[in-house]
Amino acid sequence: MSGSVIQRSAFTSEADFCPDCGSILPLPGREDVVTCKLCGFQVDVTEFDGVEVKTRIIFNKRESAKKEDRPAEDTSGPLVDRKCPKCGHEGMTYTTRQTRSADEGQTVFYGCPRCRFNETEYS
Repeated sequence: MSGSVIQRSAFTSEADFCPDCGSILPLPGREDVVTCKLCGFQVDVTEFDGVEVKTRIIFNKRESAKKEDRPAEDTSGPLVDRKCPKCGHEGMTYTTRQTRSADEGQTVFYGCPRCRFNETEYS
């Protein structure tokens, strides 16, 4: 939303922002007023007459953490003091990814630079 300007409170703002606290106002719905979810400021829905709303959705490119998707020769990366369970080499490279929801720990992928053994740890 843009174009309309509301000036009734602490500062001047565009119609899509609360003039009291500056937060983004929700889109007008079936109610007669639009209410700020943060501070409770209300504005009559007629203030939004003629305001055009444009939206677009952009999807991020999906990344895969599958073993076959990672190059076998890729042993670059930081080294950690970890003994390879396959060949006993001291020192493995690692990378991390957030493969589960944001409130859960990250997944650590270890790789042995000597024998190319890969190991996954869910923390």
